[in-house]
Amino acid sequence: MVVVAPLHALVRLVPVLLILLVTGRSGDPVRLWITVGIAGVVVLGGLVRWRTTRYRITPERVELHSGWIRRQRRSVPRDRIRTVDLTATLLHRAFRLNVVAVRAAESGGDHSGLNLDAVGKAEGESLRRELLERQTVPADVGSVPDREAPEPSGRPTGETLARLDWSWIRYAPLTFSSLAGIGALAAAGFNLLTELNVDPRSVGGVAARLTAAPLWVAVGVVGAGLLMLAVVGSVVLFVERWWGYVLTREADGTLRVRRGLLTMRSLSVAGDRLRGVSVHEPLLLRAGRGAQTRALAAGLGHETQGGVLQPPAPRAEAHRVASLALSAADPTLTPLVSHPRAALRRRLTRAIGPVVALVALAVVVGRVWPRWEWLAPSAAVLLPLAALLAWDRYRGLGHALTPEYLVSRVGGLSRRTVAVQRTGIVGWRVRQSVFQRRAGVVTLEAVTAAGDGGYRILDVGGEDAVALIDAVGSRRCSG
Repeated sequence: MVVVAPLHALVRLVPVLLILLVTGRSGDPVRLWITVGIAGVVVLGGLVRWRTTRYRITPERVELHSGWIRRQRRSVPRDRIRTVDLTATLLHRAFRLNVVAVRAAESGGDHSGLNLDAVGKAEGESLRRELLERQTVPADVGSVPDREAPEPSGRPTGETLARLDWSWIRYAPLTFSSLAGIGALAAAGFNLLTELNVDPRSVGGVAARLTAAPLWVAVGVVGAGLLMLAVVGSVVLFVERWWGYVLTREADGTLRVRRGLLTMRSLSVAGDRLRGVSVHEPLLLRAGRGAQTRALAAGLGHETQGGVLQPPAPRAEAHRVASLALSAADPTLTPLVSHPRAALRRRLTRAIGPVVALVALAVVVGRVWPRWEWLAPSAAVLLPLAALLAWDRYRGLGHALTPEYLVSRVGGLSRRTVAVQRTGIVGWRVRQSVFQRRAGVVTLEAVTAAGDGGYRILDVGGEDAVALIDAVGSRRCSG
């Protein structure tokens, strides 16, 4: 921990340190000493962190004490723990260390959990198994001594549910997260070159050649270059994120996802605390007939990428993984009940209305300034696109009730099919706007402690909403 924490901080400061050294005047020792001073402070901070960090595992709680100037005492009840995530960067792997992220059920809107950084690899694996077990606390538990490192139990690994198929790499360019990551990386590189007084546009006279070329040629070249960068970058990110991917169910029912090339990640979700699954189909991925499955359990936050159980994969594979994760017969493929025509009218109104206003504004601008009269025909092209989007959103609406699960589907640009255990639904929210009241529809939201905390059923008929709430309630009572 003394080595890993300072090195991580220094790696993040490398661009700043390089700028300090490169932009300084020749023979000026001030910037060199500033650079050395920053590195020294980082190393000293790592030493202080090591000396002031302690953790303890008792039969009831996981405790973490850290800090010198600003002391922190964090504690998580073991019966509230839902997931345990193991992460190891290259530096952690070099020293056979892990970061153990313990996540518990949320309470009062505050995310509860803690990170045990730089834990030994064997210790981290043993902690993962032990913390996900149901604990029976003795009645005479008093002062519990600090816990010693446990020995691996040597349990069987269980069954393998899914492995990486390299043909899935074709879905990498169809994910928004990969494209956004490439954009952020390109922007960071551009900013670094600018700080070093290097104009990337002047390399090889690219800017001058594009300026001299016709507009359509320049736009085509820039567009092709950006597309190639996005495709190559997304493939590289896919390989780094999903190298060695395997999804297993261990002997105690725990679902475990392991993946990563440079940074190894392991997400474990206790099987008896899994409350459902969701199948995500963003627009580009859906166009390529792909999807991605995520687990629904309390404690799954952004740091675990929302409980992702698999990489972008064929739609049939995503539904297969959802079925295996729940040990149920294709709950996310259940035929759904269509919503009333009022839902279609609402989507058409909300999609076409703004476009009509935009076209009207373009007509006014064209009459006032004749050289802008081309705006109105251009804006009118958006009308059929808006209508198609509204129809697609309506076709995506639906819900169903199986003996074990409530299934719902929403979304157009990002479609999501959710299957939530009926016994995991703790309440309902019913919303009805003025416009919904006139249309005779309501929005239901099934409240659960897992995932996002609630899952909506949009624009369902009033009588259907009451019948659905009664059906779920009767099942929970009989269960």
